Amino acid sequence: MRTVYLGTSDFAAAVLERLAGSEHRPRLVVTRPDRPRGRGRALAQPPVAEAAVALGIDLDQPDDVNGEAARARISAAQPDAVIVCAFGALIKEPLLSQHDMLNVHPSLLPRWRGAAPVERAIMAGDEETGVAIMRLTAGLDSGPVALLAREPIAPDDTYGTLATRLQAIGGDLLVRALDERPPFVEQVEEGVTYAEKIGPEDRRLDPSRDPAVVLERTVRALTPHIGALLPLSDGTLLGIRGAHVVAQEDPSHPSPPAGRFADAAGRLLLGTADGTLELTLVQPPGGRPMEGAAYLRGRGLPDPLV
Repeated sequence: MRTVYLGTSDFAAAVLERLAGSEHRPRLVVTRPDRPRGRGRALAQPPVAEAAVALGIDLDQPDDVNGEAARARISAAQPDAVIVCAFGALIKEPLLSQHDMLNVHPSLLPRWRGAAPVERAIMAGDEETGVAIMRLTAGLDSGPVALLAREPIAPDDTYGTLATRLQAIGGDLLVRALDERPPFVEQVEEGVTYAEKIGPEDRRLDPSRDPAVVLERTVRALTPHIGALLPLSDGTLLGIRGAHVVAQEDPSHPSPPAGRFADAAGRLLLGTADGTLELTLVQPPGGRPMEGAAYLRGRGLPDPLV
């Protein structure tokens, strides 16, 4: 089957590599323009662009995928199907109706429609998630679904570990959908939830408000690609890259009050609204990630947050 592939992220790059190894290798890959990345803010290609170059597939990086030039180039590839996966821009008419458009969406639709389904599933404490192959429509991830695969969320899953499994599932499920062309079934409206894009407020941990279990899920959901942040009393932000809930209190090291830190034999503890969080991997402003114990040895206890 002739295909064109639209994607941008690391997740989409992994799905592209699986698709390229099948009988449905894309004739054209479309992704977003190069953007500044990293501390130096140098222009860099999106992960999908890097994958397309490595695979030797024609690449287009239009400023507007819905523009006339971009639509003409997609049509020139004469695709039987256009695949969309984590593209990061809205597909509008008339492009939306010009081709059979399939979307690889990492959630158990109709749960977690939207931009950040993997992160939101971890944050919510869901026990499972999955991948859906759906038909792209004008609604937000509301089109009919052809295939759905489930995947458990482990108690220690981060975005990185879970997304790695989901992108492998997504690639296989996409190829299966193109091979078998199963029928599409409309989504039910019961159980719809929306996975809003991760914003600055989602990254900031508030131990005075949230219990340890909620903060720990947030850290896992934003690791390693975004990162959770803990505001300190001096106005700086401490990156939190690893944390876990302290299962039970050690009588020799009682739990600190909410918003206060403690050194428990070299373990960096943070009191929360309910329970204690051990900060196992932290990133000082402008520095590199380090273990909580190394932070304590080099910097000592941070001042209380409240």
